[in-house]
Amino acid sequence: MSSDKPQNHYSPGLSTRSIHHGESFASDTGTVMPPIFPSSTFEHGNPGGFDYTRSGNPNFRILESVLSSIEDCSYATVFGSGVSAITAIASTLKTGDLVLCEENLYGCTIRLFEQIFQRFGLNTAWVDFTDASSLTTITEKKPAMIWLESPTNPLLKILDISKICTVANAQKIPVVVDNTFCTALLQSPLKIGATLSLTSTTKYINGHSDALGGAICTNERKWQDLMTFAQKALGLQPSPFDCWLITRGIKTLPLRLERQVSNAAALADQLAAHPSVKWVRYPFRGDHPQQNVALRQMNAGGAIITANLKGNQNQTFSFCKSLKFFTLAESLGGVESLICHPATMTHASVDATTKAHLGIDESLVRFSIGCEDLSDLSSDLKKALDQL
Repeated sequence: MSSDKPQNHYSPGLSTRSIHHGESFASDTGTVMPPIFPSSTFEHGNPGGFDYTRSGNPNFRILESVLSSIEDCSYATVFGSGVSAITAIASTLKTGDLVLCEENLYGCTIRLFEQIFQRFGLNTAWVDFTDASSLTTITEKKPAMIWLESPTNPLLKILDISKICTVANAQKIPVVVDNTFCTALLQSPLKIGATLSLTSTTKYINGHSDALGGAICTNERKWQDLMTFAQKALGLQPSPFDCWLITRGIKTLPLRLERQVSNAAALADQLAAHPSVKWVRYPFRGDHPQQNVALRQMNAGGAIITANLKGNQNQTFSFCKSLKFFTLAESLGGVESLICHPATMTHASVDATTKAHLGIDESLVRFSIGCEDLSDLSSDLKKALDQL
């Protein structure tokens, strides 16, 4: 895989890079936090080269600089949402192309491929990339692109990104890794062979459930040019205000994630020990089917827990609603803890047969663990589980 990234460069620590954004585009004021640039248009010939916000804005550049810094890569492009980022990548493909996808992807990614892009002649094939035979499938099908998540949403399967990329790179097949659940703090897809690292910055990067955004990181100038073109030509750009919020949020990402991961590891053990829980998935637990891959590939187990409860859908909903400090809601990664019912929420648009095949049933719940006091979250879970 080619890279334009300079070698042997000095880089400060992740916390430092998260806080120091570099150019503020307001040097005359001495501002510590960059301002919001809400302008839709700019005077011709300005030093920053800006012309129209759809094709670039100071707040975009500031956030892109921070994101490429923490990802330790050459380029980052920001978008209006994670789905916008997915759309940007898909726009580089053509009619008849095949995308080889991990079978357990985010529901909106599946919906985009199956209900939107398919109408334009883009084909998808769904593969269990935890199965060793999937590597042979890459060679046999020769896809135009490979699309992965690890951990997957919501089942938290861990894919061996390095092994998949080794096969794909040998055949010059670009690999996309949705790294939303980890961020670059817990996993670095580009360093283990991926072409593109995609993140919904709505989630952990922002961390406060008050802004939408997406980003694509890469080390290849060719892909950077394609993403910048898609941002402009398809109108996939974010708002300057959302970029400002996300730039503010990212400054506390290392602190937030440290607390969230610590809470999640403890709560995963608590859930697994409760008689009302059938099984728990958490990447660093010994009972996770791909724990060894997770330990090698990730810096920590993350802050998402998936569990299957001993109850029907009504009982599962009652459990979710009875929690005090876990809000039943979509999304994840914020400072507040959330609980989600994937079968009727994030994966509602996935057909019943596929959900049954994957194991996304009426008793499955996904926890996004926040920054609250562990004792409060633990007590809340115990009370609700005891009543199940």
